[in-house]
Amino acid sequence: MSNTKDYTNVFNTLNSIDVKPMIEKKGKMNYVSWSHAWRSVKTLFPNATRKVYEAENGLNYFTDGRTCFVKVGVTINDEEMIDYLPIMDYRMQSITADKVTSMDVNKAIQRSMTKAIAMHGLGLELWYGEDLPVEEKKDPNKKAKLSTDSPNYDKVLVFIEGKAKSGVPFAKCMTDIEKKYEVTPQTKKTLSAKYKSASV
Repeated sequence: MSNTKDYTNVFNTLNSIDVKPMIEKKGKMNYVSWSHAWRSVKTLFPNATRKVYEAENGLNYFTDGRTCFVKVGVTINDEEMIDYLPIMDYRMQSITADKVTSMDVNKAIQRSMTKAIAMHGLGLELWYGEDLPVEEKKDPNKKAKLSTDSPNYDKVLVFIEGKAKSGVPFAKCMTDIEKKYEVTPQTKKTLSAKYKSASV
């Protein structure tokens, strides 16, 4: 079993790296290439390993019969972080199982590895807001309104509380939320209170 103090040093070391010089852009998304991420990790922690999990049939991806996903683990100092990632197209939409190609699988594996590395600390900030729930809305150009009686309000509270416990600044949380929601002043005040209580 890994030493907790040693692993904390791993996370702090990787989390302190400025990934801005490594950032590449694809459409509206910022990302760090798997090769940059892996080089950074192996330079500092030569013992780091990657594992691509295989399904019972020997394939390097899994399927529910409709869509597919990959499972990748990255281990540093005996601590493994595992990521599950859907196999997606350039629009970030799941590809149906009958249309998945080996190239799609390969891209998903590399991106999943980068996310697993991010869970160890490197470039973690690039994923802020990815898990934020979005309400369905008729007009795709119009933000959904967020108030205390909105269907997804409880999920947004969970998001806020999770980020507060992770030390993500409230302003950053609100920036991510307001990319997807129109937030009423009263709701913002309530979220602020929930953030403060969760971060204590």
